[in-house]
Amino acid sequence: MENDKGMQDGKSFLRQSIETVAYFIIIFVVVLLVQRFLIQPVEVNGSSMEPTLHNNNHVLLEKISYSLSEPKRFDVIVFQPYEDDNELYYIKRVIGLPGETVQIMDSVILINGERLDENYGLENLIKSAGIAGEKIVLGEGEYFVLGDNRNNSKDSRDPSVGVVKQDSILGRAWCTIWPFRDFGIVKHK
Repeated sequence: MENDKGMQDGKSFLRQSIETVAYFIIIFVVVLLVQRFLIQPVEVNGSSMEPTLHNNNHVLLEKISYSLSEPKRFDVIVFQPYEDDNELYYIKRVIGLPGETVQIMDSVILINGERLDENYGLENLIKSAGIAGEKIVLGEGEYFVLGDNRNNSKDSRDPSVGVVKQDSILGRAWCTIWPFRDFGIVKHK
């Protein structure tokens, strides 16, 4: 009789162990899927998005929006600026949309020849217009992006970054989660 009870306890322990391992495998797979397809944490490096985002802020990037619609003007996006570097990403604000002409003249951003009415720049643009000193015509799936700290940002004005292709956009900055004093939804419009 005692052997039967011992065998049942052994089977019960084995069954519980298998269920526990299966539970953790399922949790692990769900977390990987969420990070791969829905939400991913990213860290801000540098001051190019001040005052909206600060150096060392941790931001949740949501990946769903751009599978359902295209980026809109003033969205804060996360993208990979260089095809050969999957580890590097930039966080910038969308200024120019596909089919538009972008130019910066005398510190004024022009979209299709009209002054862009926006208030995201930290200060007046005094840094070089870079490649946007000449008219840039954005093709299909191309975006012109700027950092909010216009005078301290490596963005679409820099020829090494240039226009951002839609397939290099990882998603939309959704909310700041760290440090807690900066916790909140990222301002897009």
